[in-house]
Amino acid sequence: MTDAEIVIEPVHGKTGRVAFVDVGRRFADETPHSVPQLRSEQLELLDPERNPLFEHAEVQLFIARRGGKPVGRIAACVDRLMLEMRPEQGFGPGTGIFGYFDAEDQSAAEALLAAAEDWLRARGMTRVLGPISLSMWEEPGLLVAGHDHSPTVLMGHHPARYQGYVEGAGYEVVKRLYTYELDVSEDFPPLVRRIVQSGRRNPRIRIRPVDHANYTQDVRTVLHILNDAWSSNWGFVPFTEREIEYGAKKLKPLVREELTRIAELDGKPVAFMLALPDVNEPLARIGGKLFPFGWITMLRWLHKPRARTARVPLMGVLKEFHNSRLASQLAFMMISEIREDTTRVNGTTRGEIGWILDDNQGMIAIADTIESRINREYAIYRKTL
Repeated sequence: MTDAEIVIEPVHGKTGRVAFVDVGRRFADETPHSVPQLRSEQLELLDPERNPLFEHAEVQLFIARRGGKPVGRIAACVDRLMLEMRPEQGFGPGTGIFGYFDAEDQSAAEALLAAAEDWLRARGMTRVLGPISLSMWEEPGLLVAGHDHSPTVLMGHHPARYQGYVEGAGYEVVKRLYTYELDVSEDFPPLVRRIVQSGRRNPRIRIRPVDHANYTQDVRTVLHILNDAWSSNWGFVPFTEREIEYGAKKLKPLVREELTRIAELDGKPVAFMLALPDVNEPLARIGGKLFPFGWITMLRWLHKPRARTARVPLMGVLKEFHNSRLASQLAFMMISEIREDTTRVNGTTRGEIGWILDDNQGMIAIADTIESRINREYAIYRKTL
């Protein structure tokens, strides 16, 4: 086959979205250690009527075909909120993104990336970042290390060859994201235990779980802290009010009292830590299919999520406390309580923290102090258009 035989088709409407998702699922099925996700969830994320991302983003999906057979896919996106961010934080004016990238070979990859670039260029974009599918809050980055084991909940997984495809098309790494893993069946080192005990003696500090009787308000509290805590981070894009509502609804089945903490100082919420039981474990058992009997497995698991792994995808401390001893103390207190509860309630033996930006020295120091190690690395690439 020659490059000329690759046809790039922009797809539209529900039928096009279904085809796009199914192409991605085929590639995932062929990738070692990939975990099949629920098809209905994948379709919802691409549905402009259901995902509030589309209220501030324009998206175009493409499928590559060779001899009529799908050989790849890509999404191009212009997000108004990204354009409004400061350039030194990663996005800013003229920045578009690509995501949902899959390709059978280098020729298909180059054709898909060129189609996304042309679409972005036609909308006035001067550079492109990716892969970001389609938000930093969803699945950012291309997996470049850690292909030998399955991802945890809400983390992407890609064949090792994709790195060569993207770099071969003229992209360079702009940011690296790490996840850290640790054995949580054992207590933390003595230094961490002393810091935690000191905090527990401080009457000004209260560490509490999310209150499911007041779930909506607590999730809003968590996400508003997040918007403040991460506002100076590379790649930050704030949650809109609609996205806060949407995220609260989507995460509710996974937000457990034993896995979430809010820290209060003098009665004011100032920090939070959210851990999730690894839903990829039951998804792998049912092959990502609810029917005919997968839904029974999922309902039972959601009722009592026994999980070997819990992932901490999000934590934050209000900016006014950044770079303070209090911030580190609150982090250690929250993660210590979550470790104690999830090992007891869910039988968890392994924790994963991240992703963490490669320049986030505060979080890297916390990860190092609790004796965790990097187990996966993701890269975000950029290219001038």
